[in-house]
Amino acid sequence: MESMDTSEYAQGQDETHKEILSTLWIIFTKIGKGKDGVERAACNFCSTDFAIGKNPKSGQSYGTSHLSRHVFICKSFQLSLLSLEESSSLTLINQNTHRELLGEAIIAHDLPFSFVEYEKIRVWVKYLNPCVEMASRNTMVSYIEKIYDKERIKLKEIMGRIPNKICLTSDVWTTSTSEGYICLTAHFVDENWKLVSCLLNFLRMKPPHTGIALEATLFDCLKQWGIDKKIFTITLDNASANDNMQDHLKTHLRGQGNLMCDGEFFHIRCSAHVLNLIVQEGLKVASEALHKIRESVKYIKGSDGRMLKFRDCVEDAGINVSGGLRFDVSTRWNSTYLMLESALQYRKAFEFYKVADRSYKYCPSDEEWEKGERICEFLEPFYEITNLISGSSYPTANLYFMQVWKVQCILEKHQKSIDKVIKDMSDNMKKKFDKYWKNYSIVLAFGAILDPRLKDKFLKFCYTTLDASTSEGKLKNVNG
Repeated sequence: MESMDTSEYAQGQDETHKEILSTLWIIFTKIGKGKDGVERAACNFCSTDFAIGKNPKSGQSYGTSHLSRHVFICKSFQLSLLSLEESSSLTLINQNTHRELLGEAIIAHDLPFSFVEYEKIRVWVKYLNPCVEMASRNTMVSYIEKIYDKERIKLKEIMGRIPNKICLTSDVWTTSTSEGYICLTAHFVDENWKLVSCLLNFLRMKPPHTGIALEATLFDCLKQWGIDKKIFTITLDNASANDNMQDHLKTHLRGQGNLMCDGEFFHIRCSAHVLNLIVQEGLKVASEALHKIRESVKYIKGSDGRMLKFRDCVEDAGINVSGGLRFDVSTRWNSTYLMLESALQYRKAFEFYKVADRSYKYCPSDEEWEKGERICEFLEPFYEITNLISGSSYPTANLYFMQVWKVQCILEKHQKSIDKVIKDMSDNMKKKFDKYWKNYSIVLAFGAILDPRLKDKFLKFCYTTLDASTSEGKLKNVNG
């Protein structure tokens, strides 16, 4: 009888111990091994961590009694219990989960790390739930670095699993304080046949920005990601340093024997950048024709008072369009097109403003406005093509051939224009076109062939339209 009582007592003790353990693992979360190789658990309320396993070096074992003791002295946990007693609507907060979600919000919305220290944000969060302990900016930096490390490992595993090749794009920027940065982006089709574009690296690039230095930086990035044997192409802007860099990188990768066709198609020039260079040549000719329109926009936008007066003129002219006047930027031709397009919509308002402001000396004449309209009409298809080939959420390789063919057709058509400005623009642009695109990219021609809407019949049509005498030879070159 006594033995039975003892057995029942022991069984009751086991059940009590299990209940205590089950409660502890609501309050604590196992976080893996620490630097000493011992398993650890972190408090979900204050993030303090404790050893719970066996030390492989000393052999010392850690139980859970110290976890139980911590429960009674943890202020965050006690505050949570107090809050629950005061209001059953409050929920126990896992501080680790809270901080991870907060870190993801900071990343997603591009918030500063100091966001968590804004006084009114802290007041608002405490109002929602007093149990929440807002982290410091330094703590959030640490959490966000953990999120980055987790995502980096995940991306590296994805790129390691895919059997296909990876294409790269890279660019270098220099800030107003002459600090250089290099960006590397990967483009590939994942296991689910989804097109993926992901930023791999954005690094400070110390001088010199030579081809050799750029190549060393990029190759080191490829090695770190484990994709140096999976590269198909790299797309770059037109710059002598980039040309030099891709030569060195191609030699480096070709030495490993992993470049398709021995690197023949490795270097791709950025189509949007080439088109920018082509149109810039045309705008050099049109600069004088656009002078008064550009100066008019500068004059109006140069003063708040003039902008207010111009708005009155817009109302008086009965103009009802969205968007306002736009400046252009010398390095981006499409900004000139947008400036011209917006100014033409306000043509009548400029004429009203001329009467309202005697200091305004730049109002274009009717002839100059009409010339601006013709230039805008001429530039419109190039603007549409630029937007199309600059897309990142859909494949663009299959679009290259058709768009380059369109550009050539437009230029050759307008080289016969009776408008001298348009003709001169086309002549200048055709010279730049021939420099970069006279010989269509063979590998990008394959993109058109593989598009079921186009196939090789489209290539034959394009080549024949441009020059029937050379079309057969060009097709043979593509077909190998």
